[in-house]
Amino acid sequence: MDEDGYFGESVAAGYDDSSAEMFDPRVVESTVDVLAELAGGGRALEFGIGTGRIALPLARRGVEVHGIDLSRAMVARLRAKPGGDAIGVTIGDFATTKVPGSFSLTYLVFNTIMNLTTQEAQVACFRNAAAHLEPGGCFVIEVGVPDLRRLPPGQNVVPFQVGETEWAYDVYHVATQKMSSNYVKVVDGRGEFRSIPFRYVWPAELDLMAQLAGLRLRARWDGWTRAPFTDESRQHVSVWEKPAG
Repeated sequence: MDEDGYFGESVAAGYDDSSAEMFDPRVVESTVDVLAELAGGGRALEFGIGTGRIALPLARRGVEVHGIDLSRAMVARLRAKPGGDAIGVTIGDFATTKVPGSFSLTYLVFNTIMNLTTQEAQVACFRNAAAHLEPGGCFVIEVGVPDLRRLPPGQNVVPFQVGETEWAYDVYHVATQKMSSNYVKVVDGRGEFRSIPFRYVWPAELDLMAQLAGLRLRARWDGWTRAPFTDESRQHVSVWEKPAG
């Protein structure tokens, strides 16, 4: 692992070429709709801004967006895009890195909270988000619900991509809430392997982290379309607010 963490040049170079659902324009638009409304005309701070998948369209809505990211390689892709040079980005760990000023919105999208691989770091992230918020501001997280119901007794591996030359699977360590996403690819007869560690986290655990940071739950949905969160939801978008007084 280099100074860019697990999202160095080899990942950044092809990150925006992914066919993953998160790049679907309808997904991006619904995400930005919610965030722009919650920003309420104020400033927004994205933790793990990456290549600007959400930050750039949010800025085009008239929201002043700033970001924090550890990966210089990912941020370089953001800078190369139209409007990317107008977004302020601070290089660092979003659990602890400070940005000047206050914000009406801080947010983490697409499971990024799980890139913090200890409970201590995740708690610190909530405190950092709360410290950047002005009274009445919101912290938003999009993250999956741990998929443990797919694990039969004695199994700790769940494949999520199977092809002729590419495979991907998650490995769970239930006792520690640690997991990893693993990618195998064969190019010209040679294999490539990449593994990214995570710490999965439950909605109730996130609510306790928010409480420790002085935040309270405002809303929780199944996704960005604001469908109700249910027992069958495999992901959630949660909104916590900083009390106004």
